[in-house]
Amino acid sequence: MDRYLCDGGKRMFKNRFGQVRAGWMILLAFAAVMIGQVIFQMSGSVLLVAMETAGNPDALENIDVLAALDRHPWVFLLMHGGGTASGILIIIILWRFLNKQSMKALGFIRSLNELWFGMLLGASSIVLLFILLWMTGHVELVNSFTDPELTIFTLTYLILFILVGFFEEMFFRGYVMRTMADRGNKKWVIYVISALFFSAVHGSNPNVSVIGLLNIMLIGLLFAYMFTVTKSLWMPIGYHITWNYFQGNVFGFPVSGTAPHGIYKTDISGGNDWLTGGSFGLEGGLAATFLILVIFSVIHWYARRKKIR
Repeated sequence: MDRYLCDGGKRMFKNRFGQVRAGWMILLAFAAVMIGQVIFQMSGSVLLVAMETAGNPDALENIDVLAALDRHPWVFLLMHGGGTASGILIIIILWRFLNKQSMKALGFIRSLNELWFGMLLGASSIVLLFILLWMTGHVELVNSFTDPELTIFTLTYLILFILVGFFEEMFFRGYVMRTMADRGNKKWVIYVISALFFSAVHGSNPNVSVIGLLNIMLIGLLFAYMFTVTKSLWMPIGYHITWNYFQGNVFGFPVSGTAPHGIYKTDISGGNDWLTGGSFGLEGGLAATFLILVIFSVIHWYARRKKIR
């Protein structure tokens, strides 16, 4: 009986090839990343409180965290950007020393042309969605195209979204998909698990919606498809960066429920939330669903044209 339990325990942690199962590897990486982000969140919170209560300890009771972060954008960047940067470092360390693989194996191969194409495609996607919703009367531009409002957030969010694009693609597409592939999982299982995981971690975002989570899962599948056909992380990284930045910091839509700081102010109050995504952002609308499906065809065309599939 003891030998049976011992063998059963080994099978729970290791596959038939003697490798630690992908699920445990991914869980460890996710936990390590979360710990790193919590450390930066706590450090930033302490700094924020110190700045807000300097010379007035009684102000602690009345701190509005969101308003305080708007007053201190660099503290916001420390909290969220620092935590994201720590996640990138943690993934690199685990990949090199736990998975014992090179950065090329993670997905950093091929030329940077795919990064630029991904960035162009991500920006074009948001521009197209905006024009479609604007021309059909579902969104209204508050300030004119000739009167953009540049703020410090224009820079801080650019830095943040670059870090987010690298981290989320390195983890969800690079680490998760490669770790599962190295352990012999079927391609469809790898696609589904990585996309579901990607959607699930956005489930705690503000103003989350069912359509929003379904669209994020669909975007996860799109990024997985980009990663597979190009055998590189560069295209999904590029698309991810400009999709987020143009959505929140150019056109002023919420990004997965987070507050926007756009150089243009977009009013969605007169539109249909089923199309615009409402307070969750474009990712929560059916217009985005249709566009994401179209982008699958664009990537298929790109792969055939480049003969990289």
